[in-house]
Amino acid sequence: MDAPLWTETHAPELAELPQDDAREYLQRAVAEPINLLLQGPPGSGKTAAARALAREAHDDPDNDFVEINVADFFGRTKTEIKNDPRFAHFLVGRSSMSKRDMINHVLKESASYAPVSGGYTTVLLDNAEDVREDFQQALRRIMEQHHRTTQFIVATRQPTKLIPPIRSRCFPVSVPSPTSEEIVTVLERIVEAEGVEYDDDGLEFVAGYANGNLRQAILAAQTTVEDEGELTMSAAYETIGEVGLDEEIESMLDDAEAGEFTDARSTLDDLLVDEGLDGNEVLEAILRIARKRYQGDRLAEIHRLAADIDFEMHEGTSDRVHVSHLLAELGRDA
Repeated sequence: MDAPLWTETHAPELAELPQDDAREYLQRAVAEPINLLLQGPPGSGKTAAARALAREAHDDPDNDFVEINVADFFGRTKTEIKNDPRFAHFLVGRSSMSKRDMINHVLKESASYAPVSGGYTTVLLDNAEDVREDFQQALRRIMEQHHRTTQFIVATRQPTKLIPPIRSRCFPVSVPSPTSEEIVTVLERIVEAEGVEYDDDGLEFVAGYANGNLRQAILAAQTTVEDEGELTMSAAYETIGEVGLDEEIESMLDDAEAGEFTDARSTLDDLLVDEGLDGNEVLEAILRIARKRYQGDRLAEIHRLAADIDFEMHEGTSDRVHVSHLLAELGRDA
């Protein structure tokens, strides 16, 4: 999809969040900033909600809102972290640091930013379920040290993976999957802003297809409009079977099998971070594509690997690490 994503160009304001209870709690947090724990399934809008809160609460959100996705750190090498332009200025002259110290330093420096417009700085830690316990302890100390000047928003789909001291320092806000009716309301706002022809059946078809994943619904609607020029029932029906990330999955598998592991893992990061998928969703997509491109012993091997990875993801903490293991196995003979 070459056009700007509707998920970015039509990011909701705080008053436009579809979940009533979450919206009410976040509106209160504008006047009385407190640490927040946003918990909900993938695609429910946790990140969009945190960004909407920051735009409402800060006169200069570009400077007073710091967004850190856990995938930016964990599972990456020291070199990858050091060369990331968002973090490079924190790490100048610190190449001798351990990876642990690098991550702690970036977190501490981000939290200690003096707010440009006065008041306080907001730090979002996204996909926090993938933070190892030792790093969570470091995060707890940073939260304690900077509690007077920094609001922390911790977003996660698995709050039970956070240590109690972090959970106890945050007010929990549930961000459930929006209902089909709530998704239809969001889609209607977007297509009207885009001046796109649509009908109610088309909106409802896309909302039903997304099954509670708001991000997926918005991307499906955009793809339908780009392909058919409208969001009607017939247009959505023609396009929805093509909506998805098959091309990215194909490219990732091609790179993995060719031994281009860095490129394959970069695509995996896009799927997990930019597209908002979780490890199980990526694994299901890999198997769907595998059934089209493999057969016999090779397909059986893919299924065996996928079963092992599925078990590891339930036992482990990082979807990225475990799916990366599958990609590495695919390229073992390259």
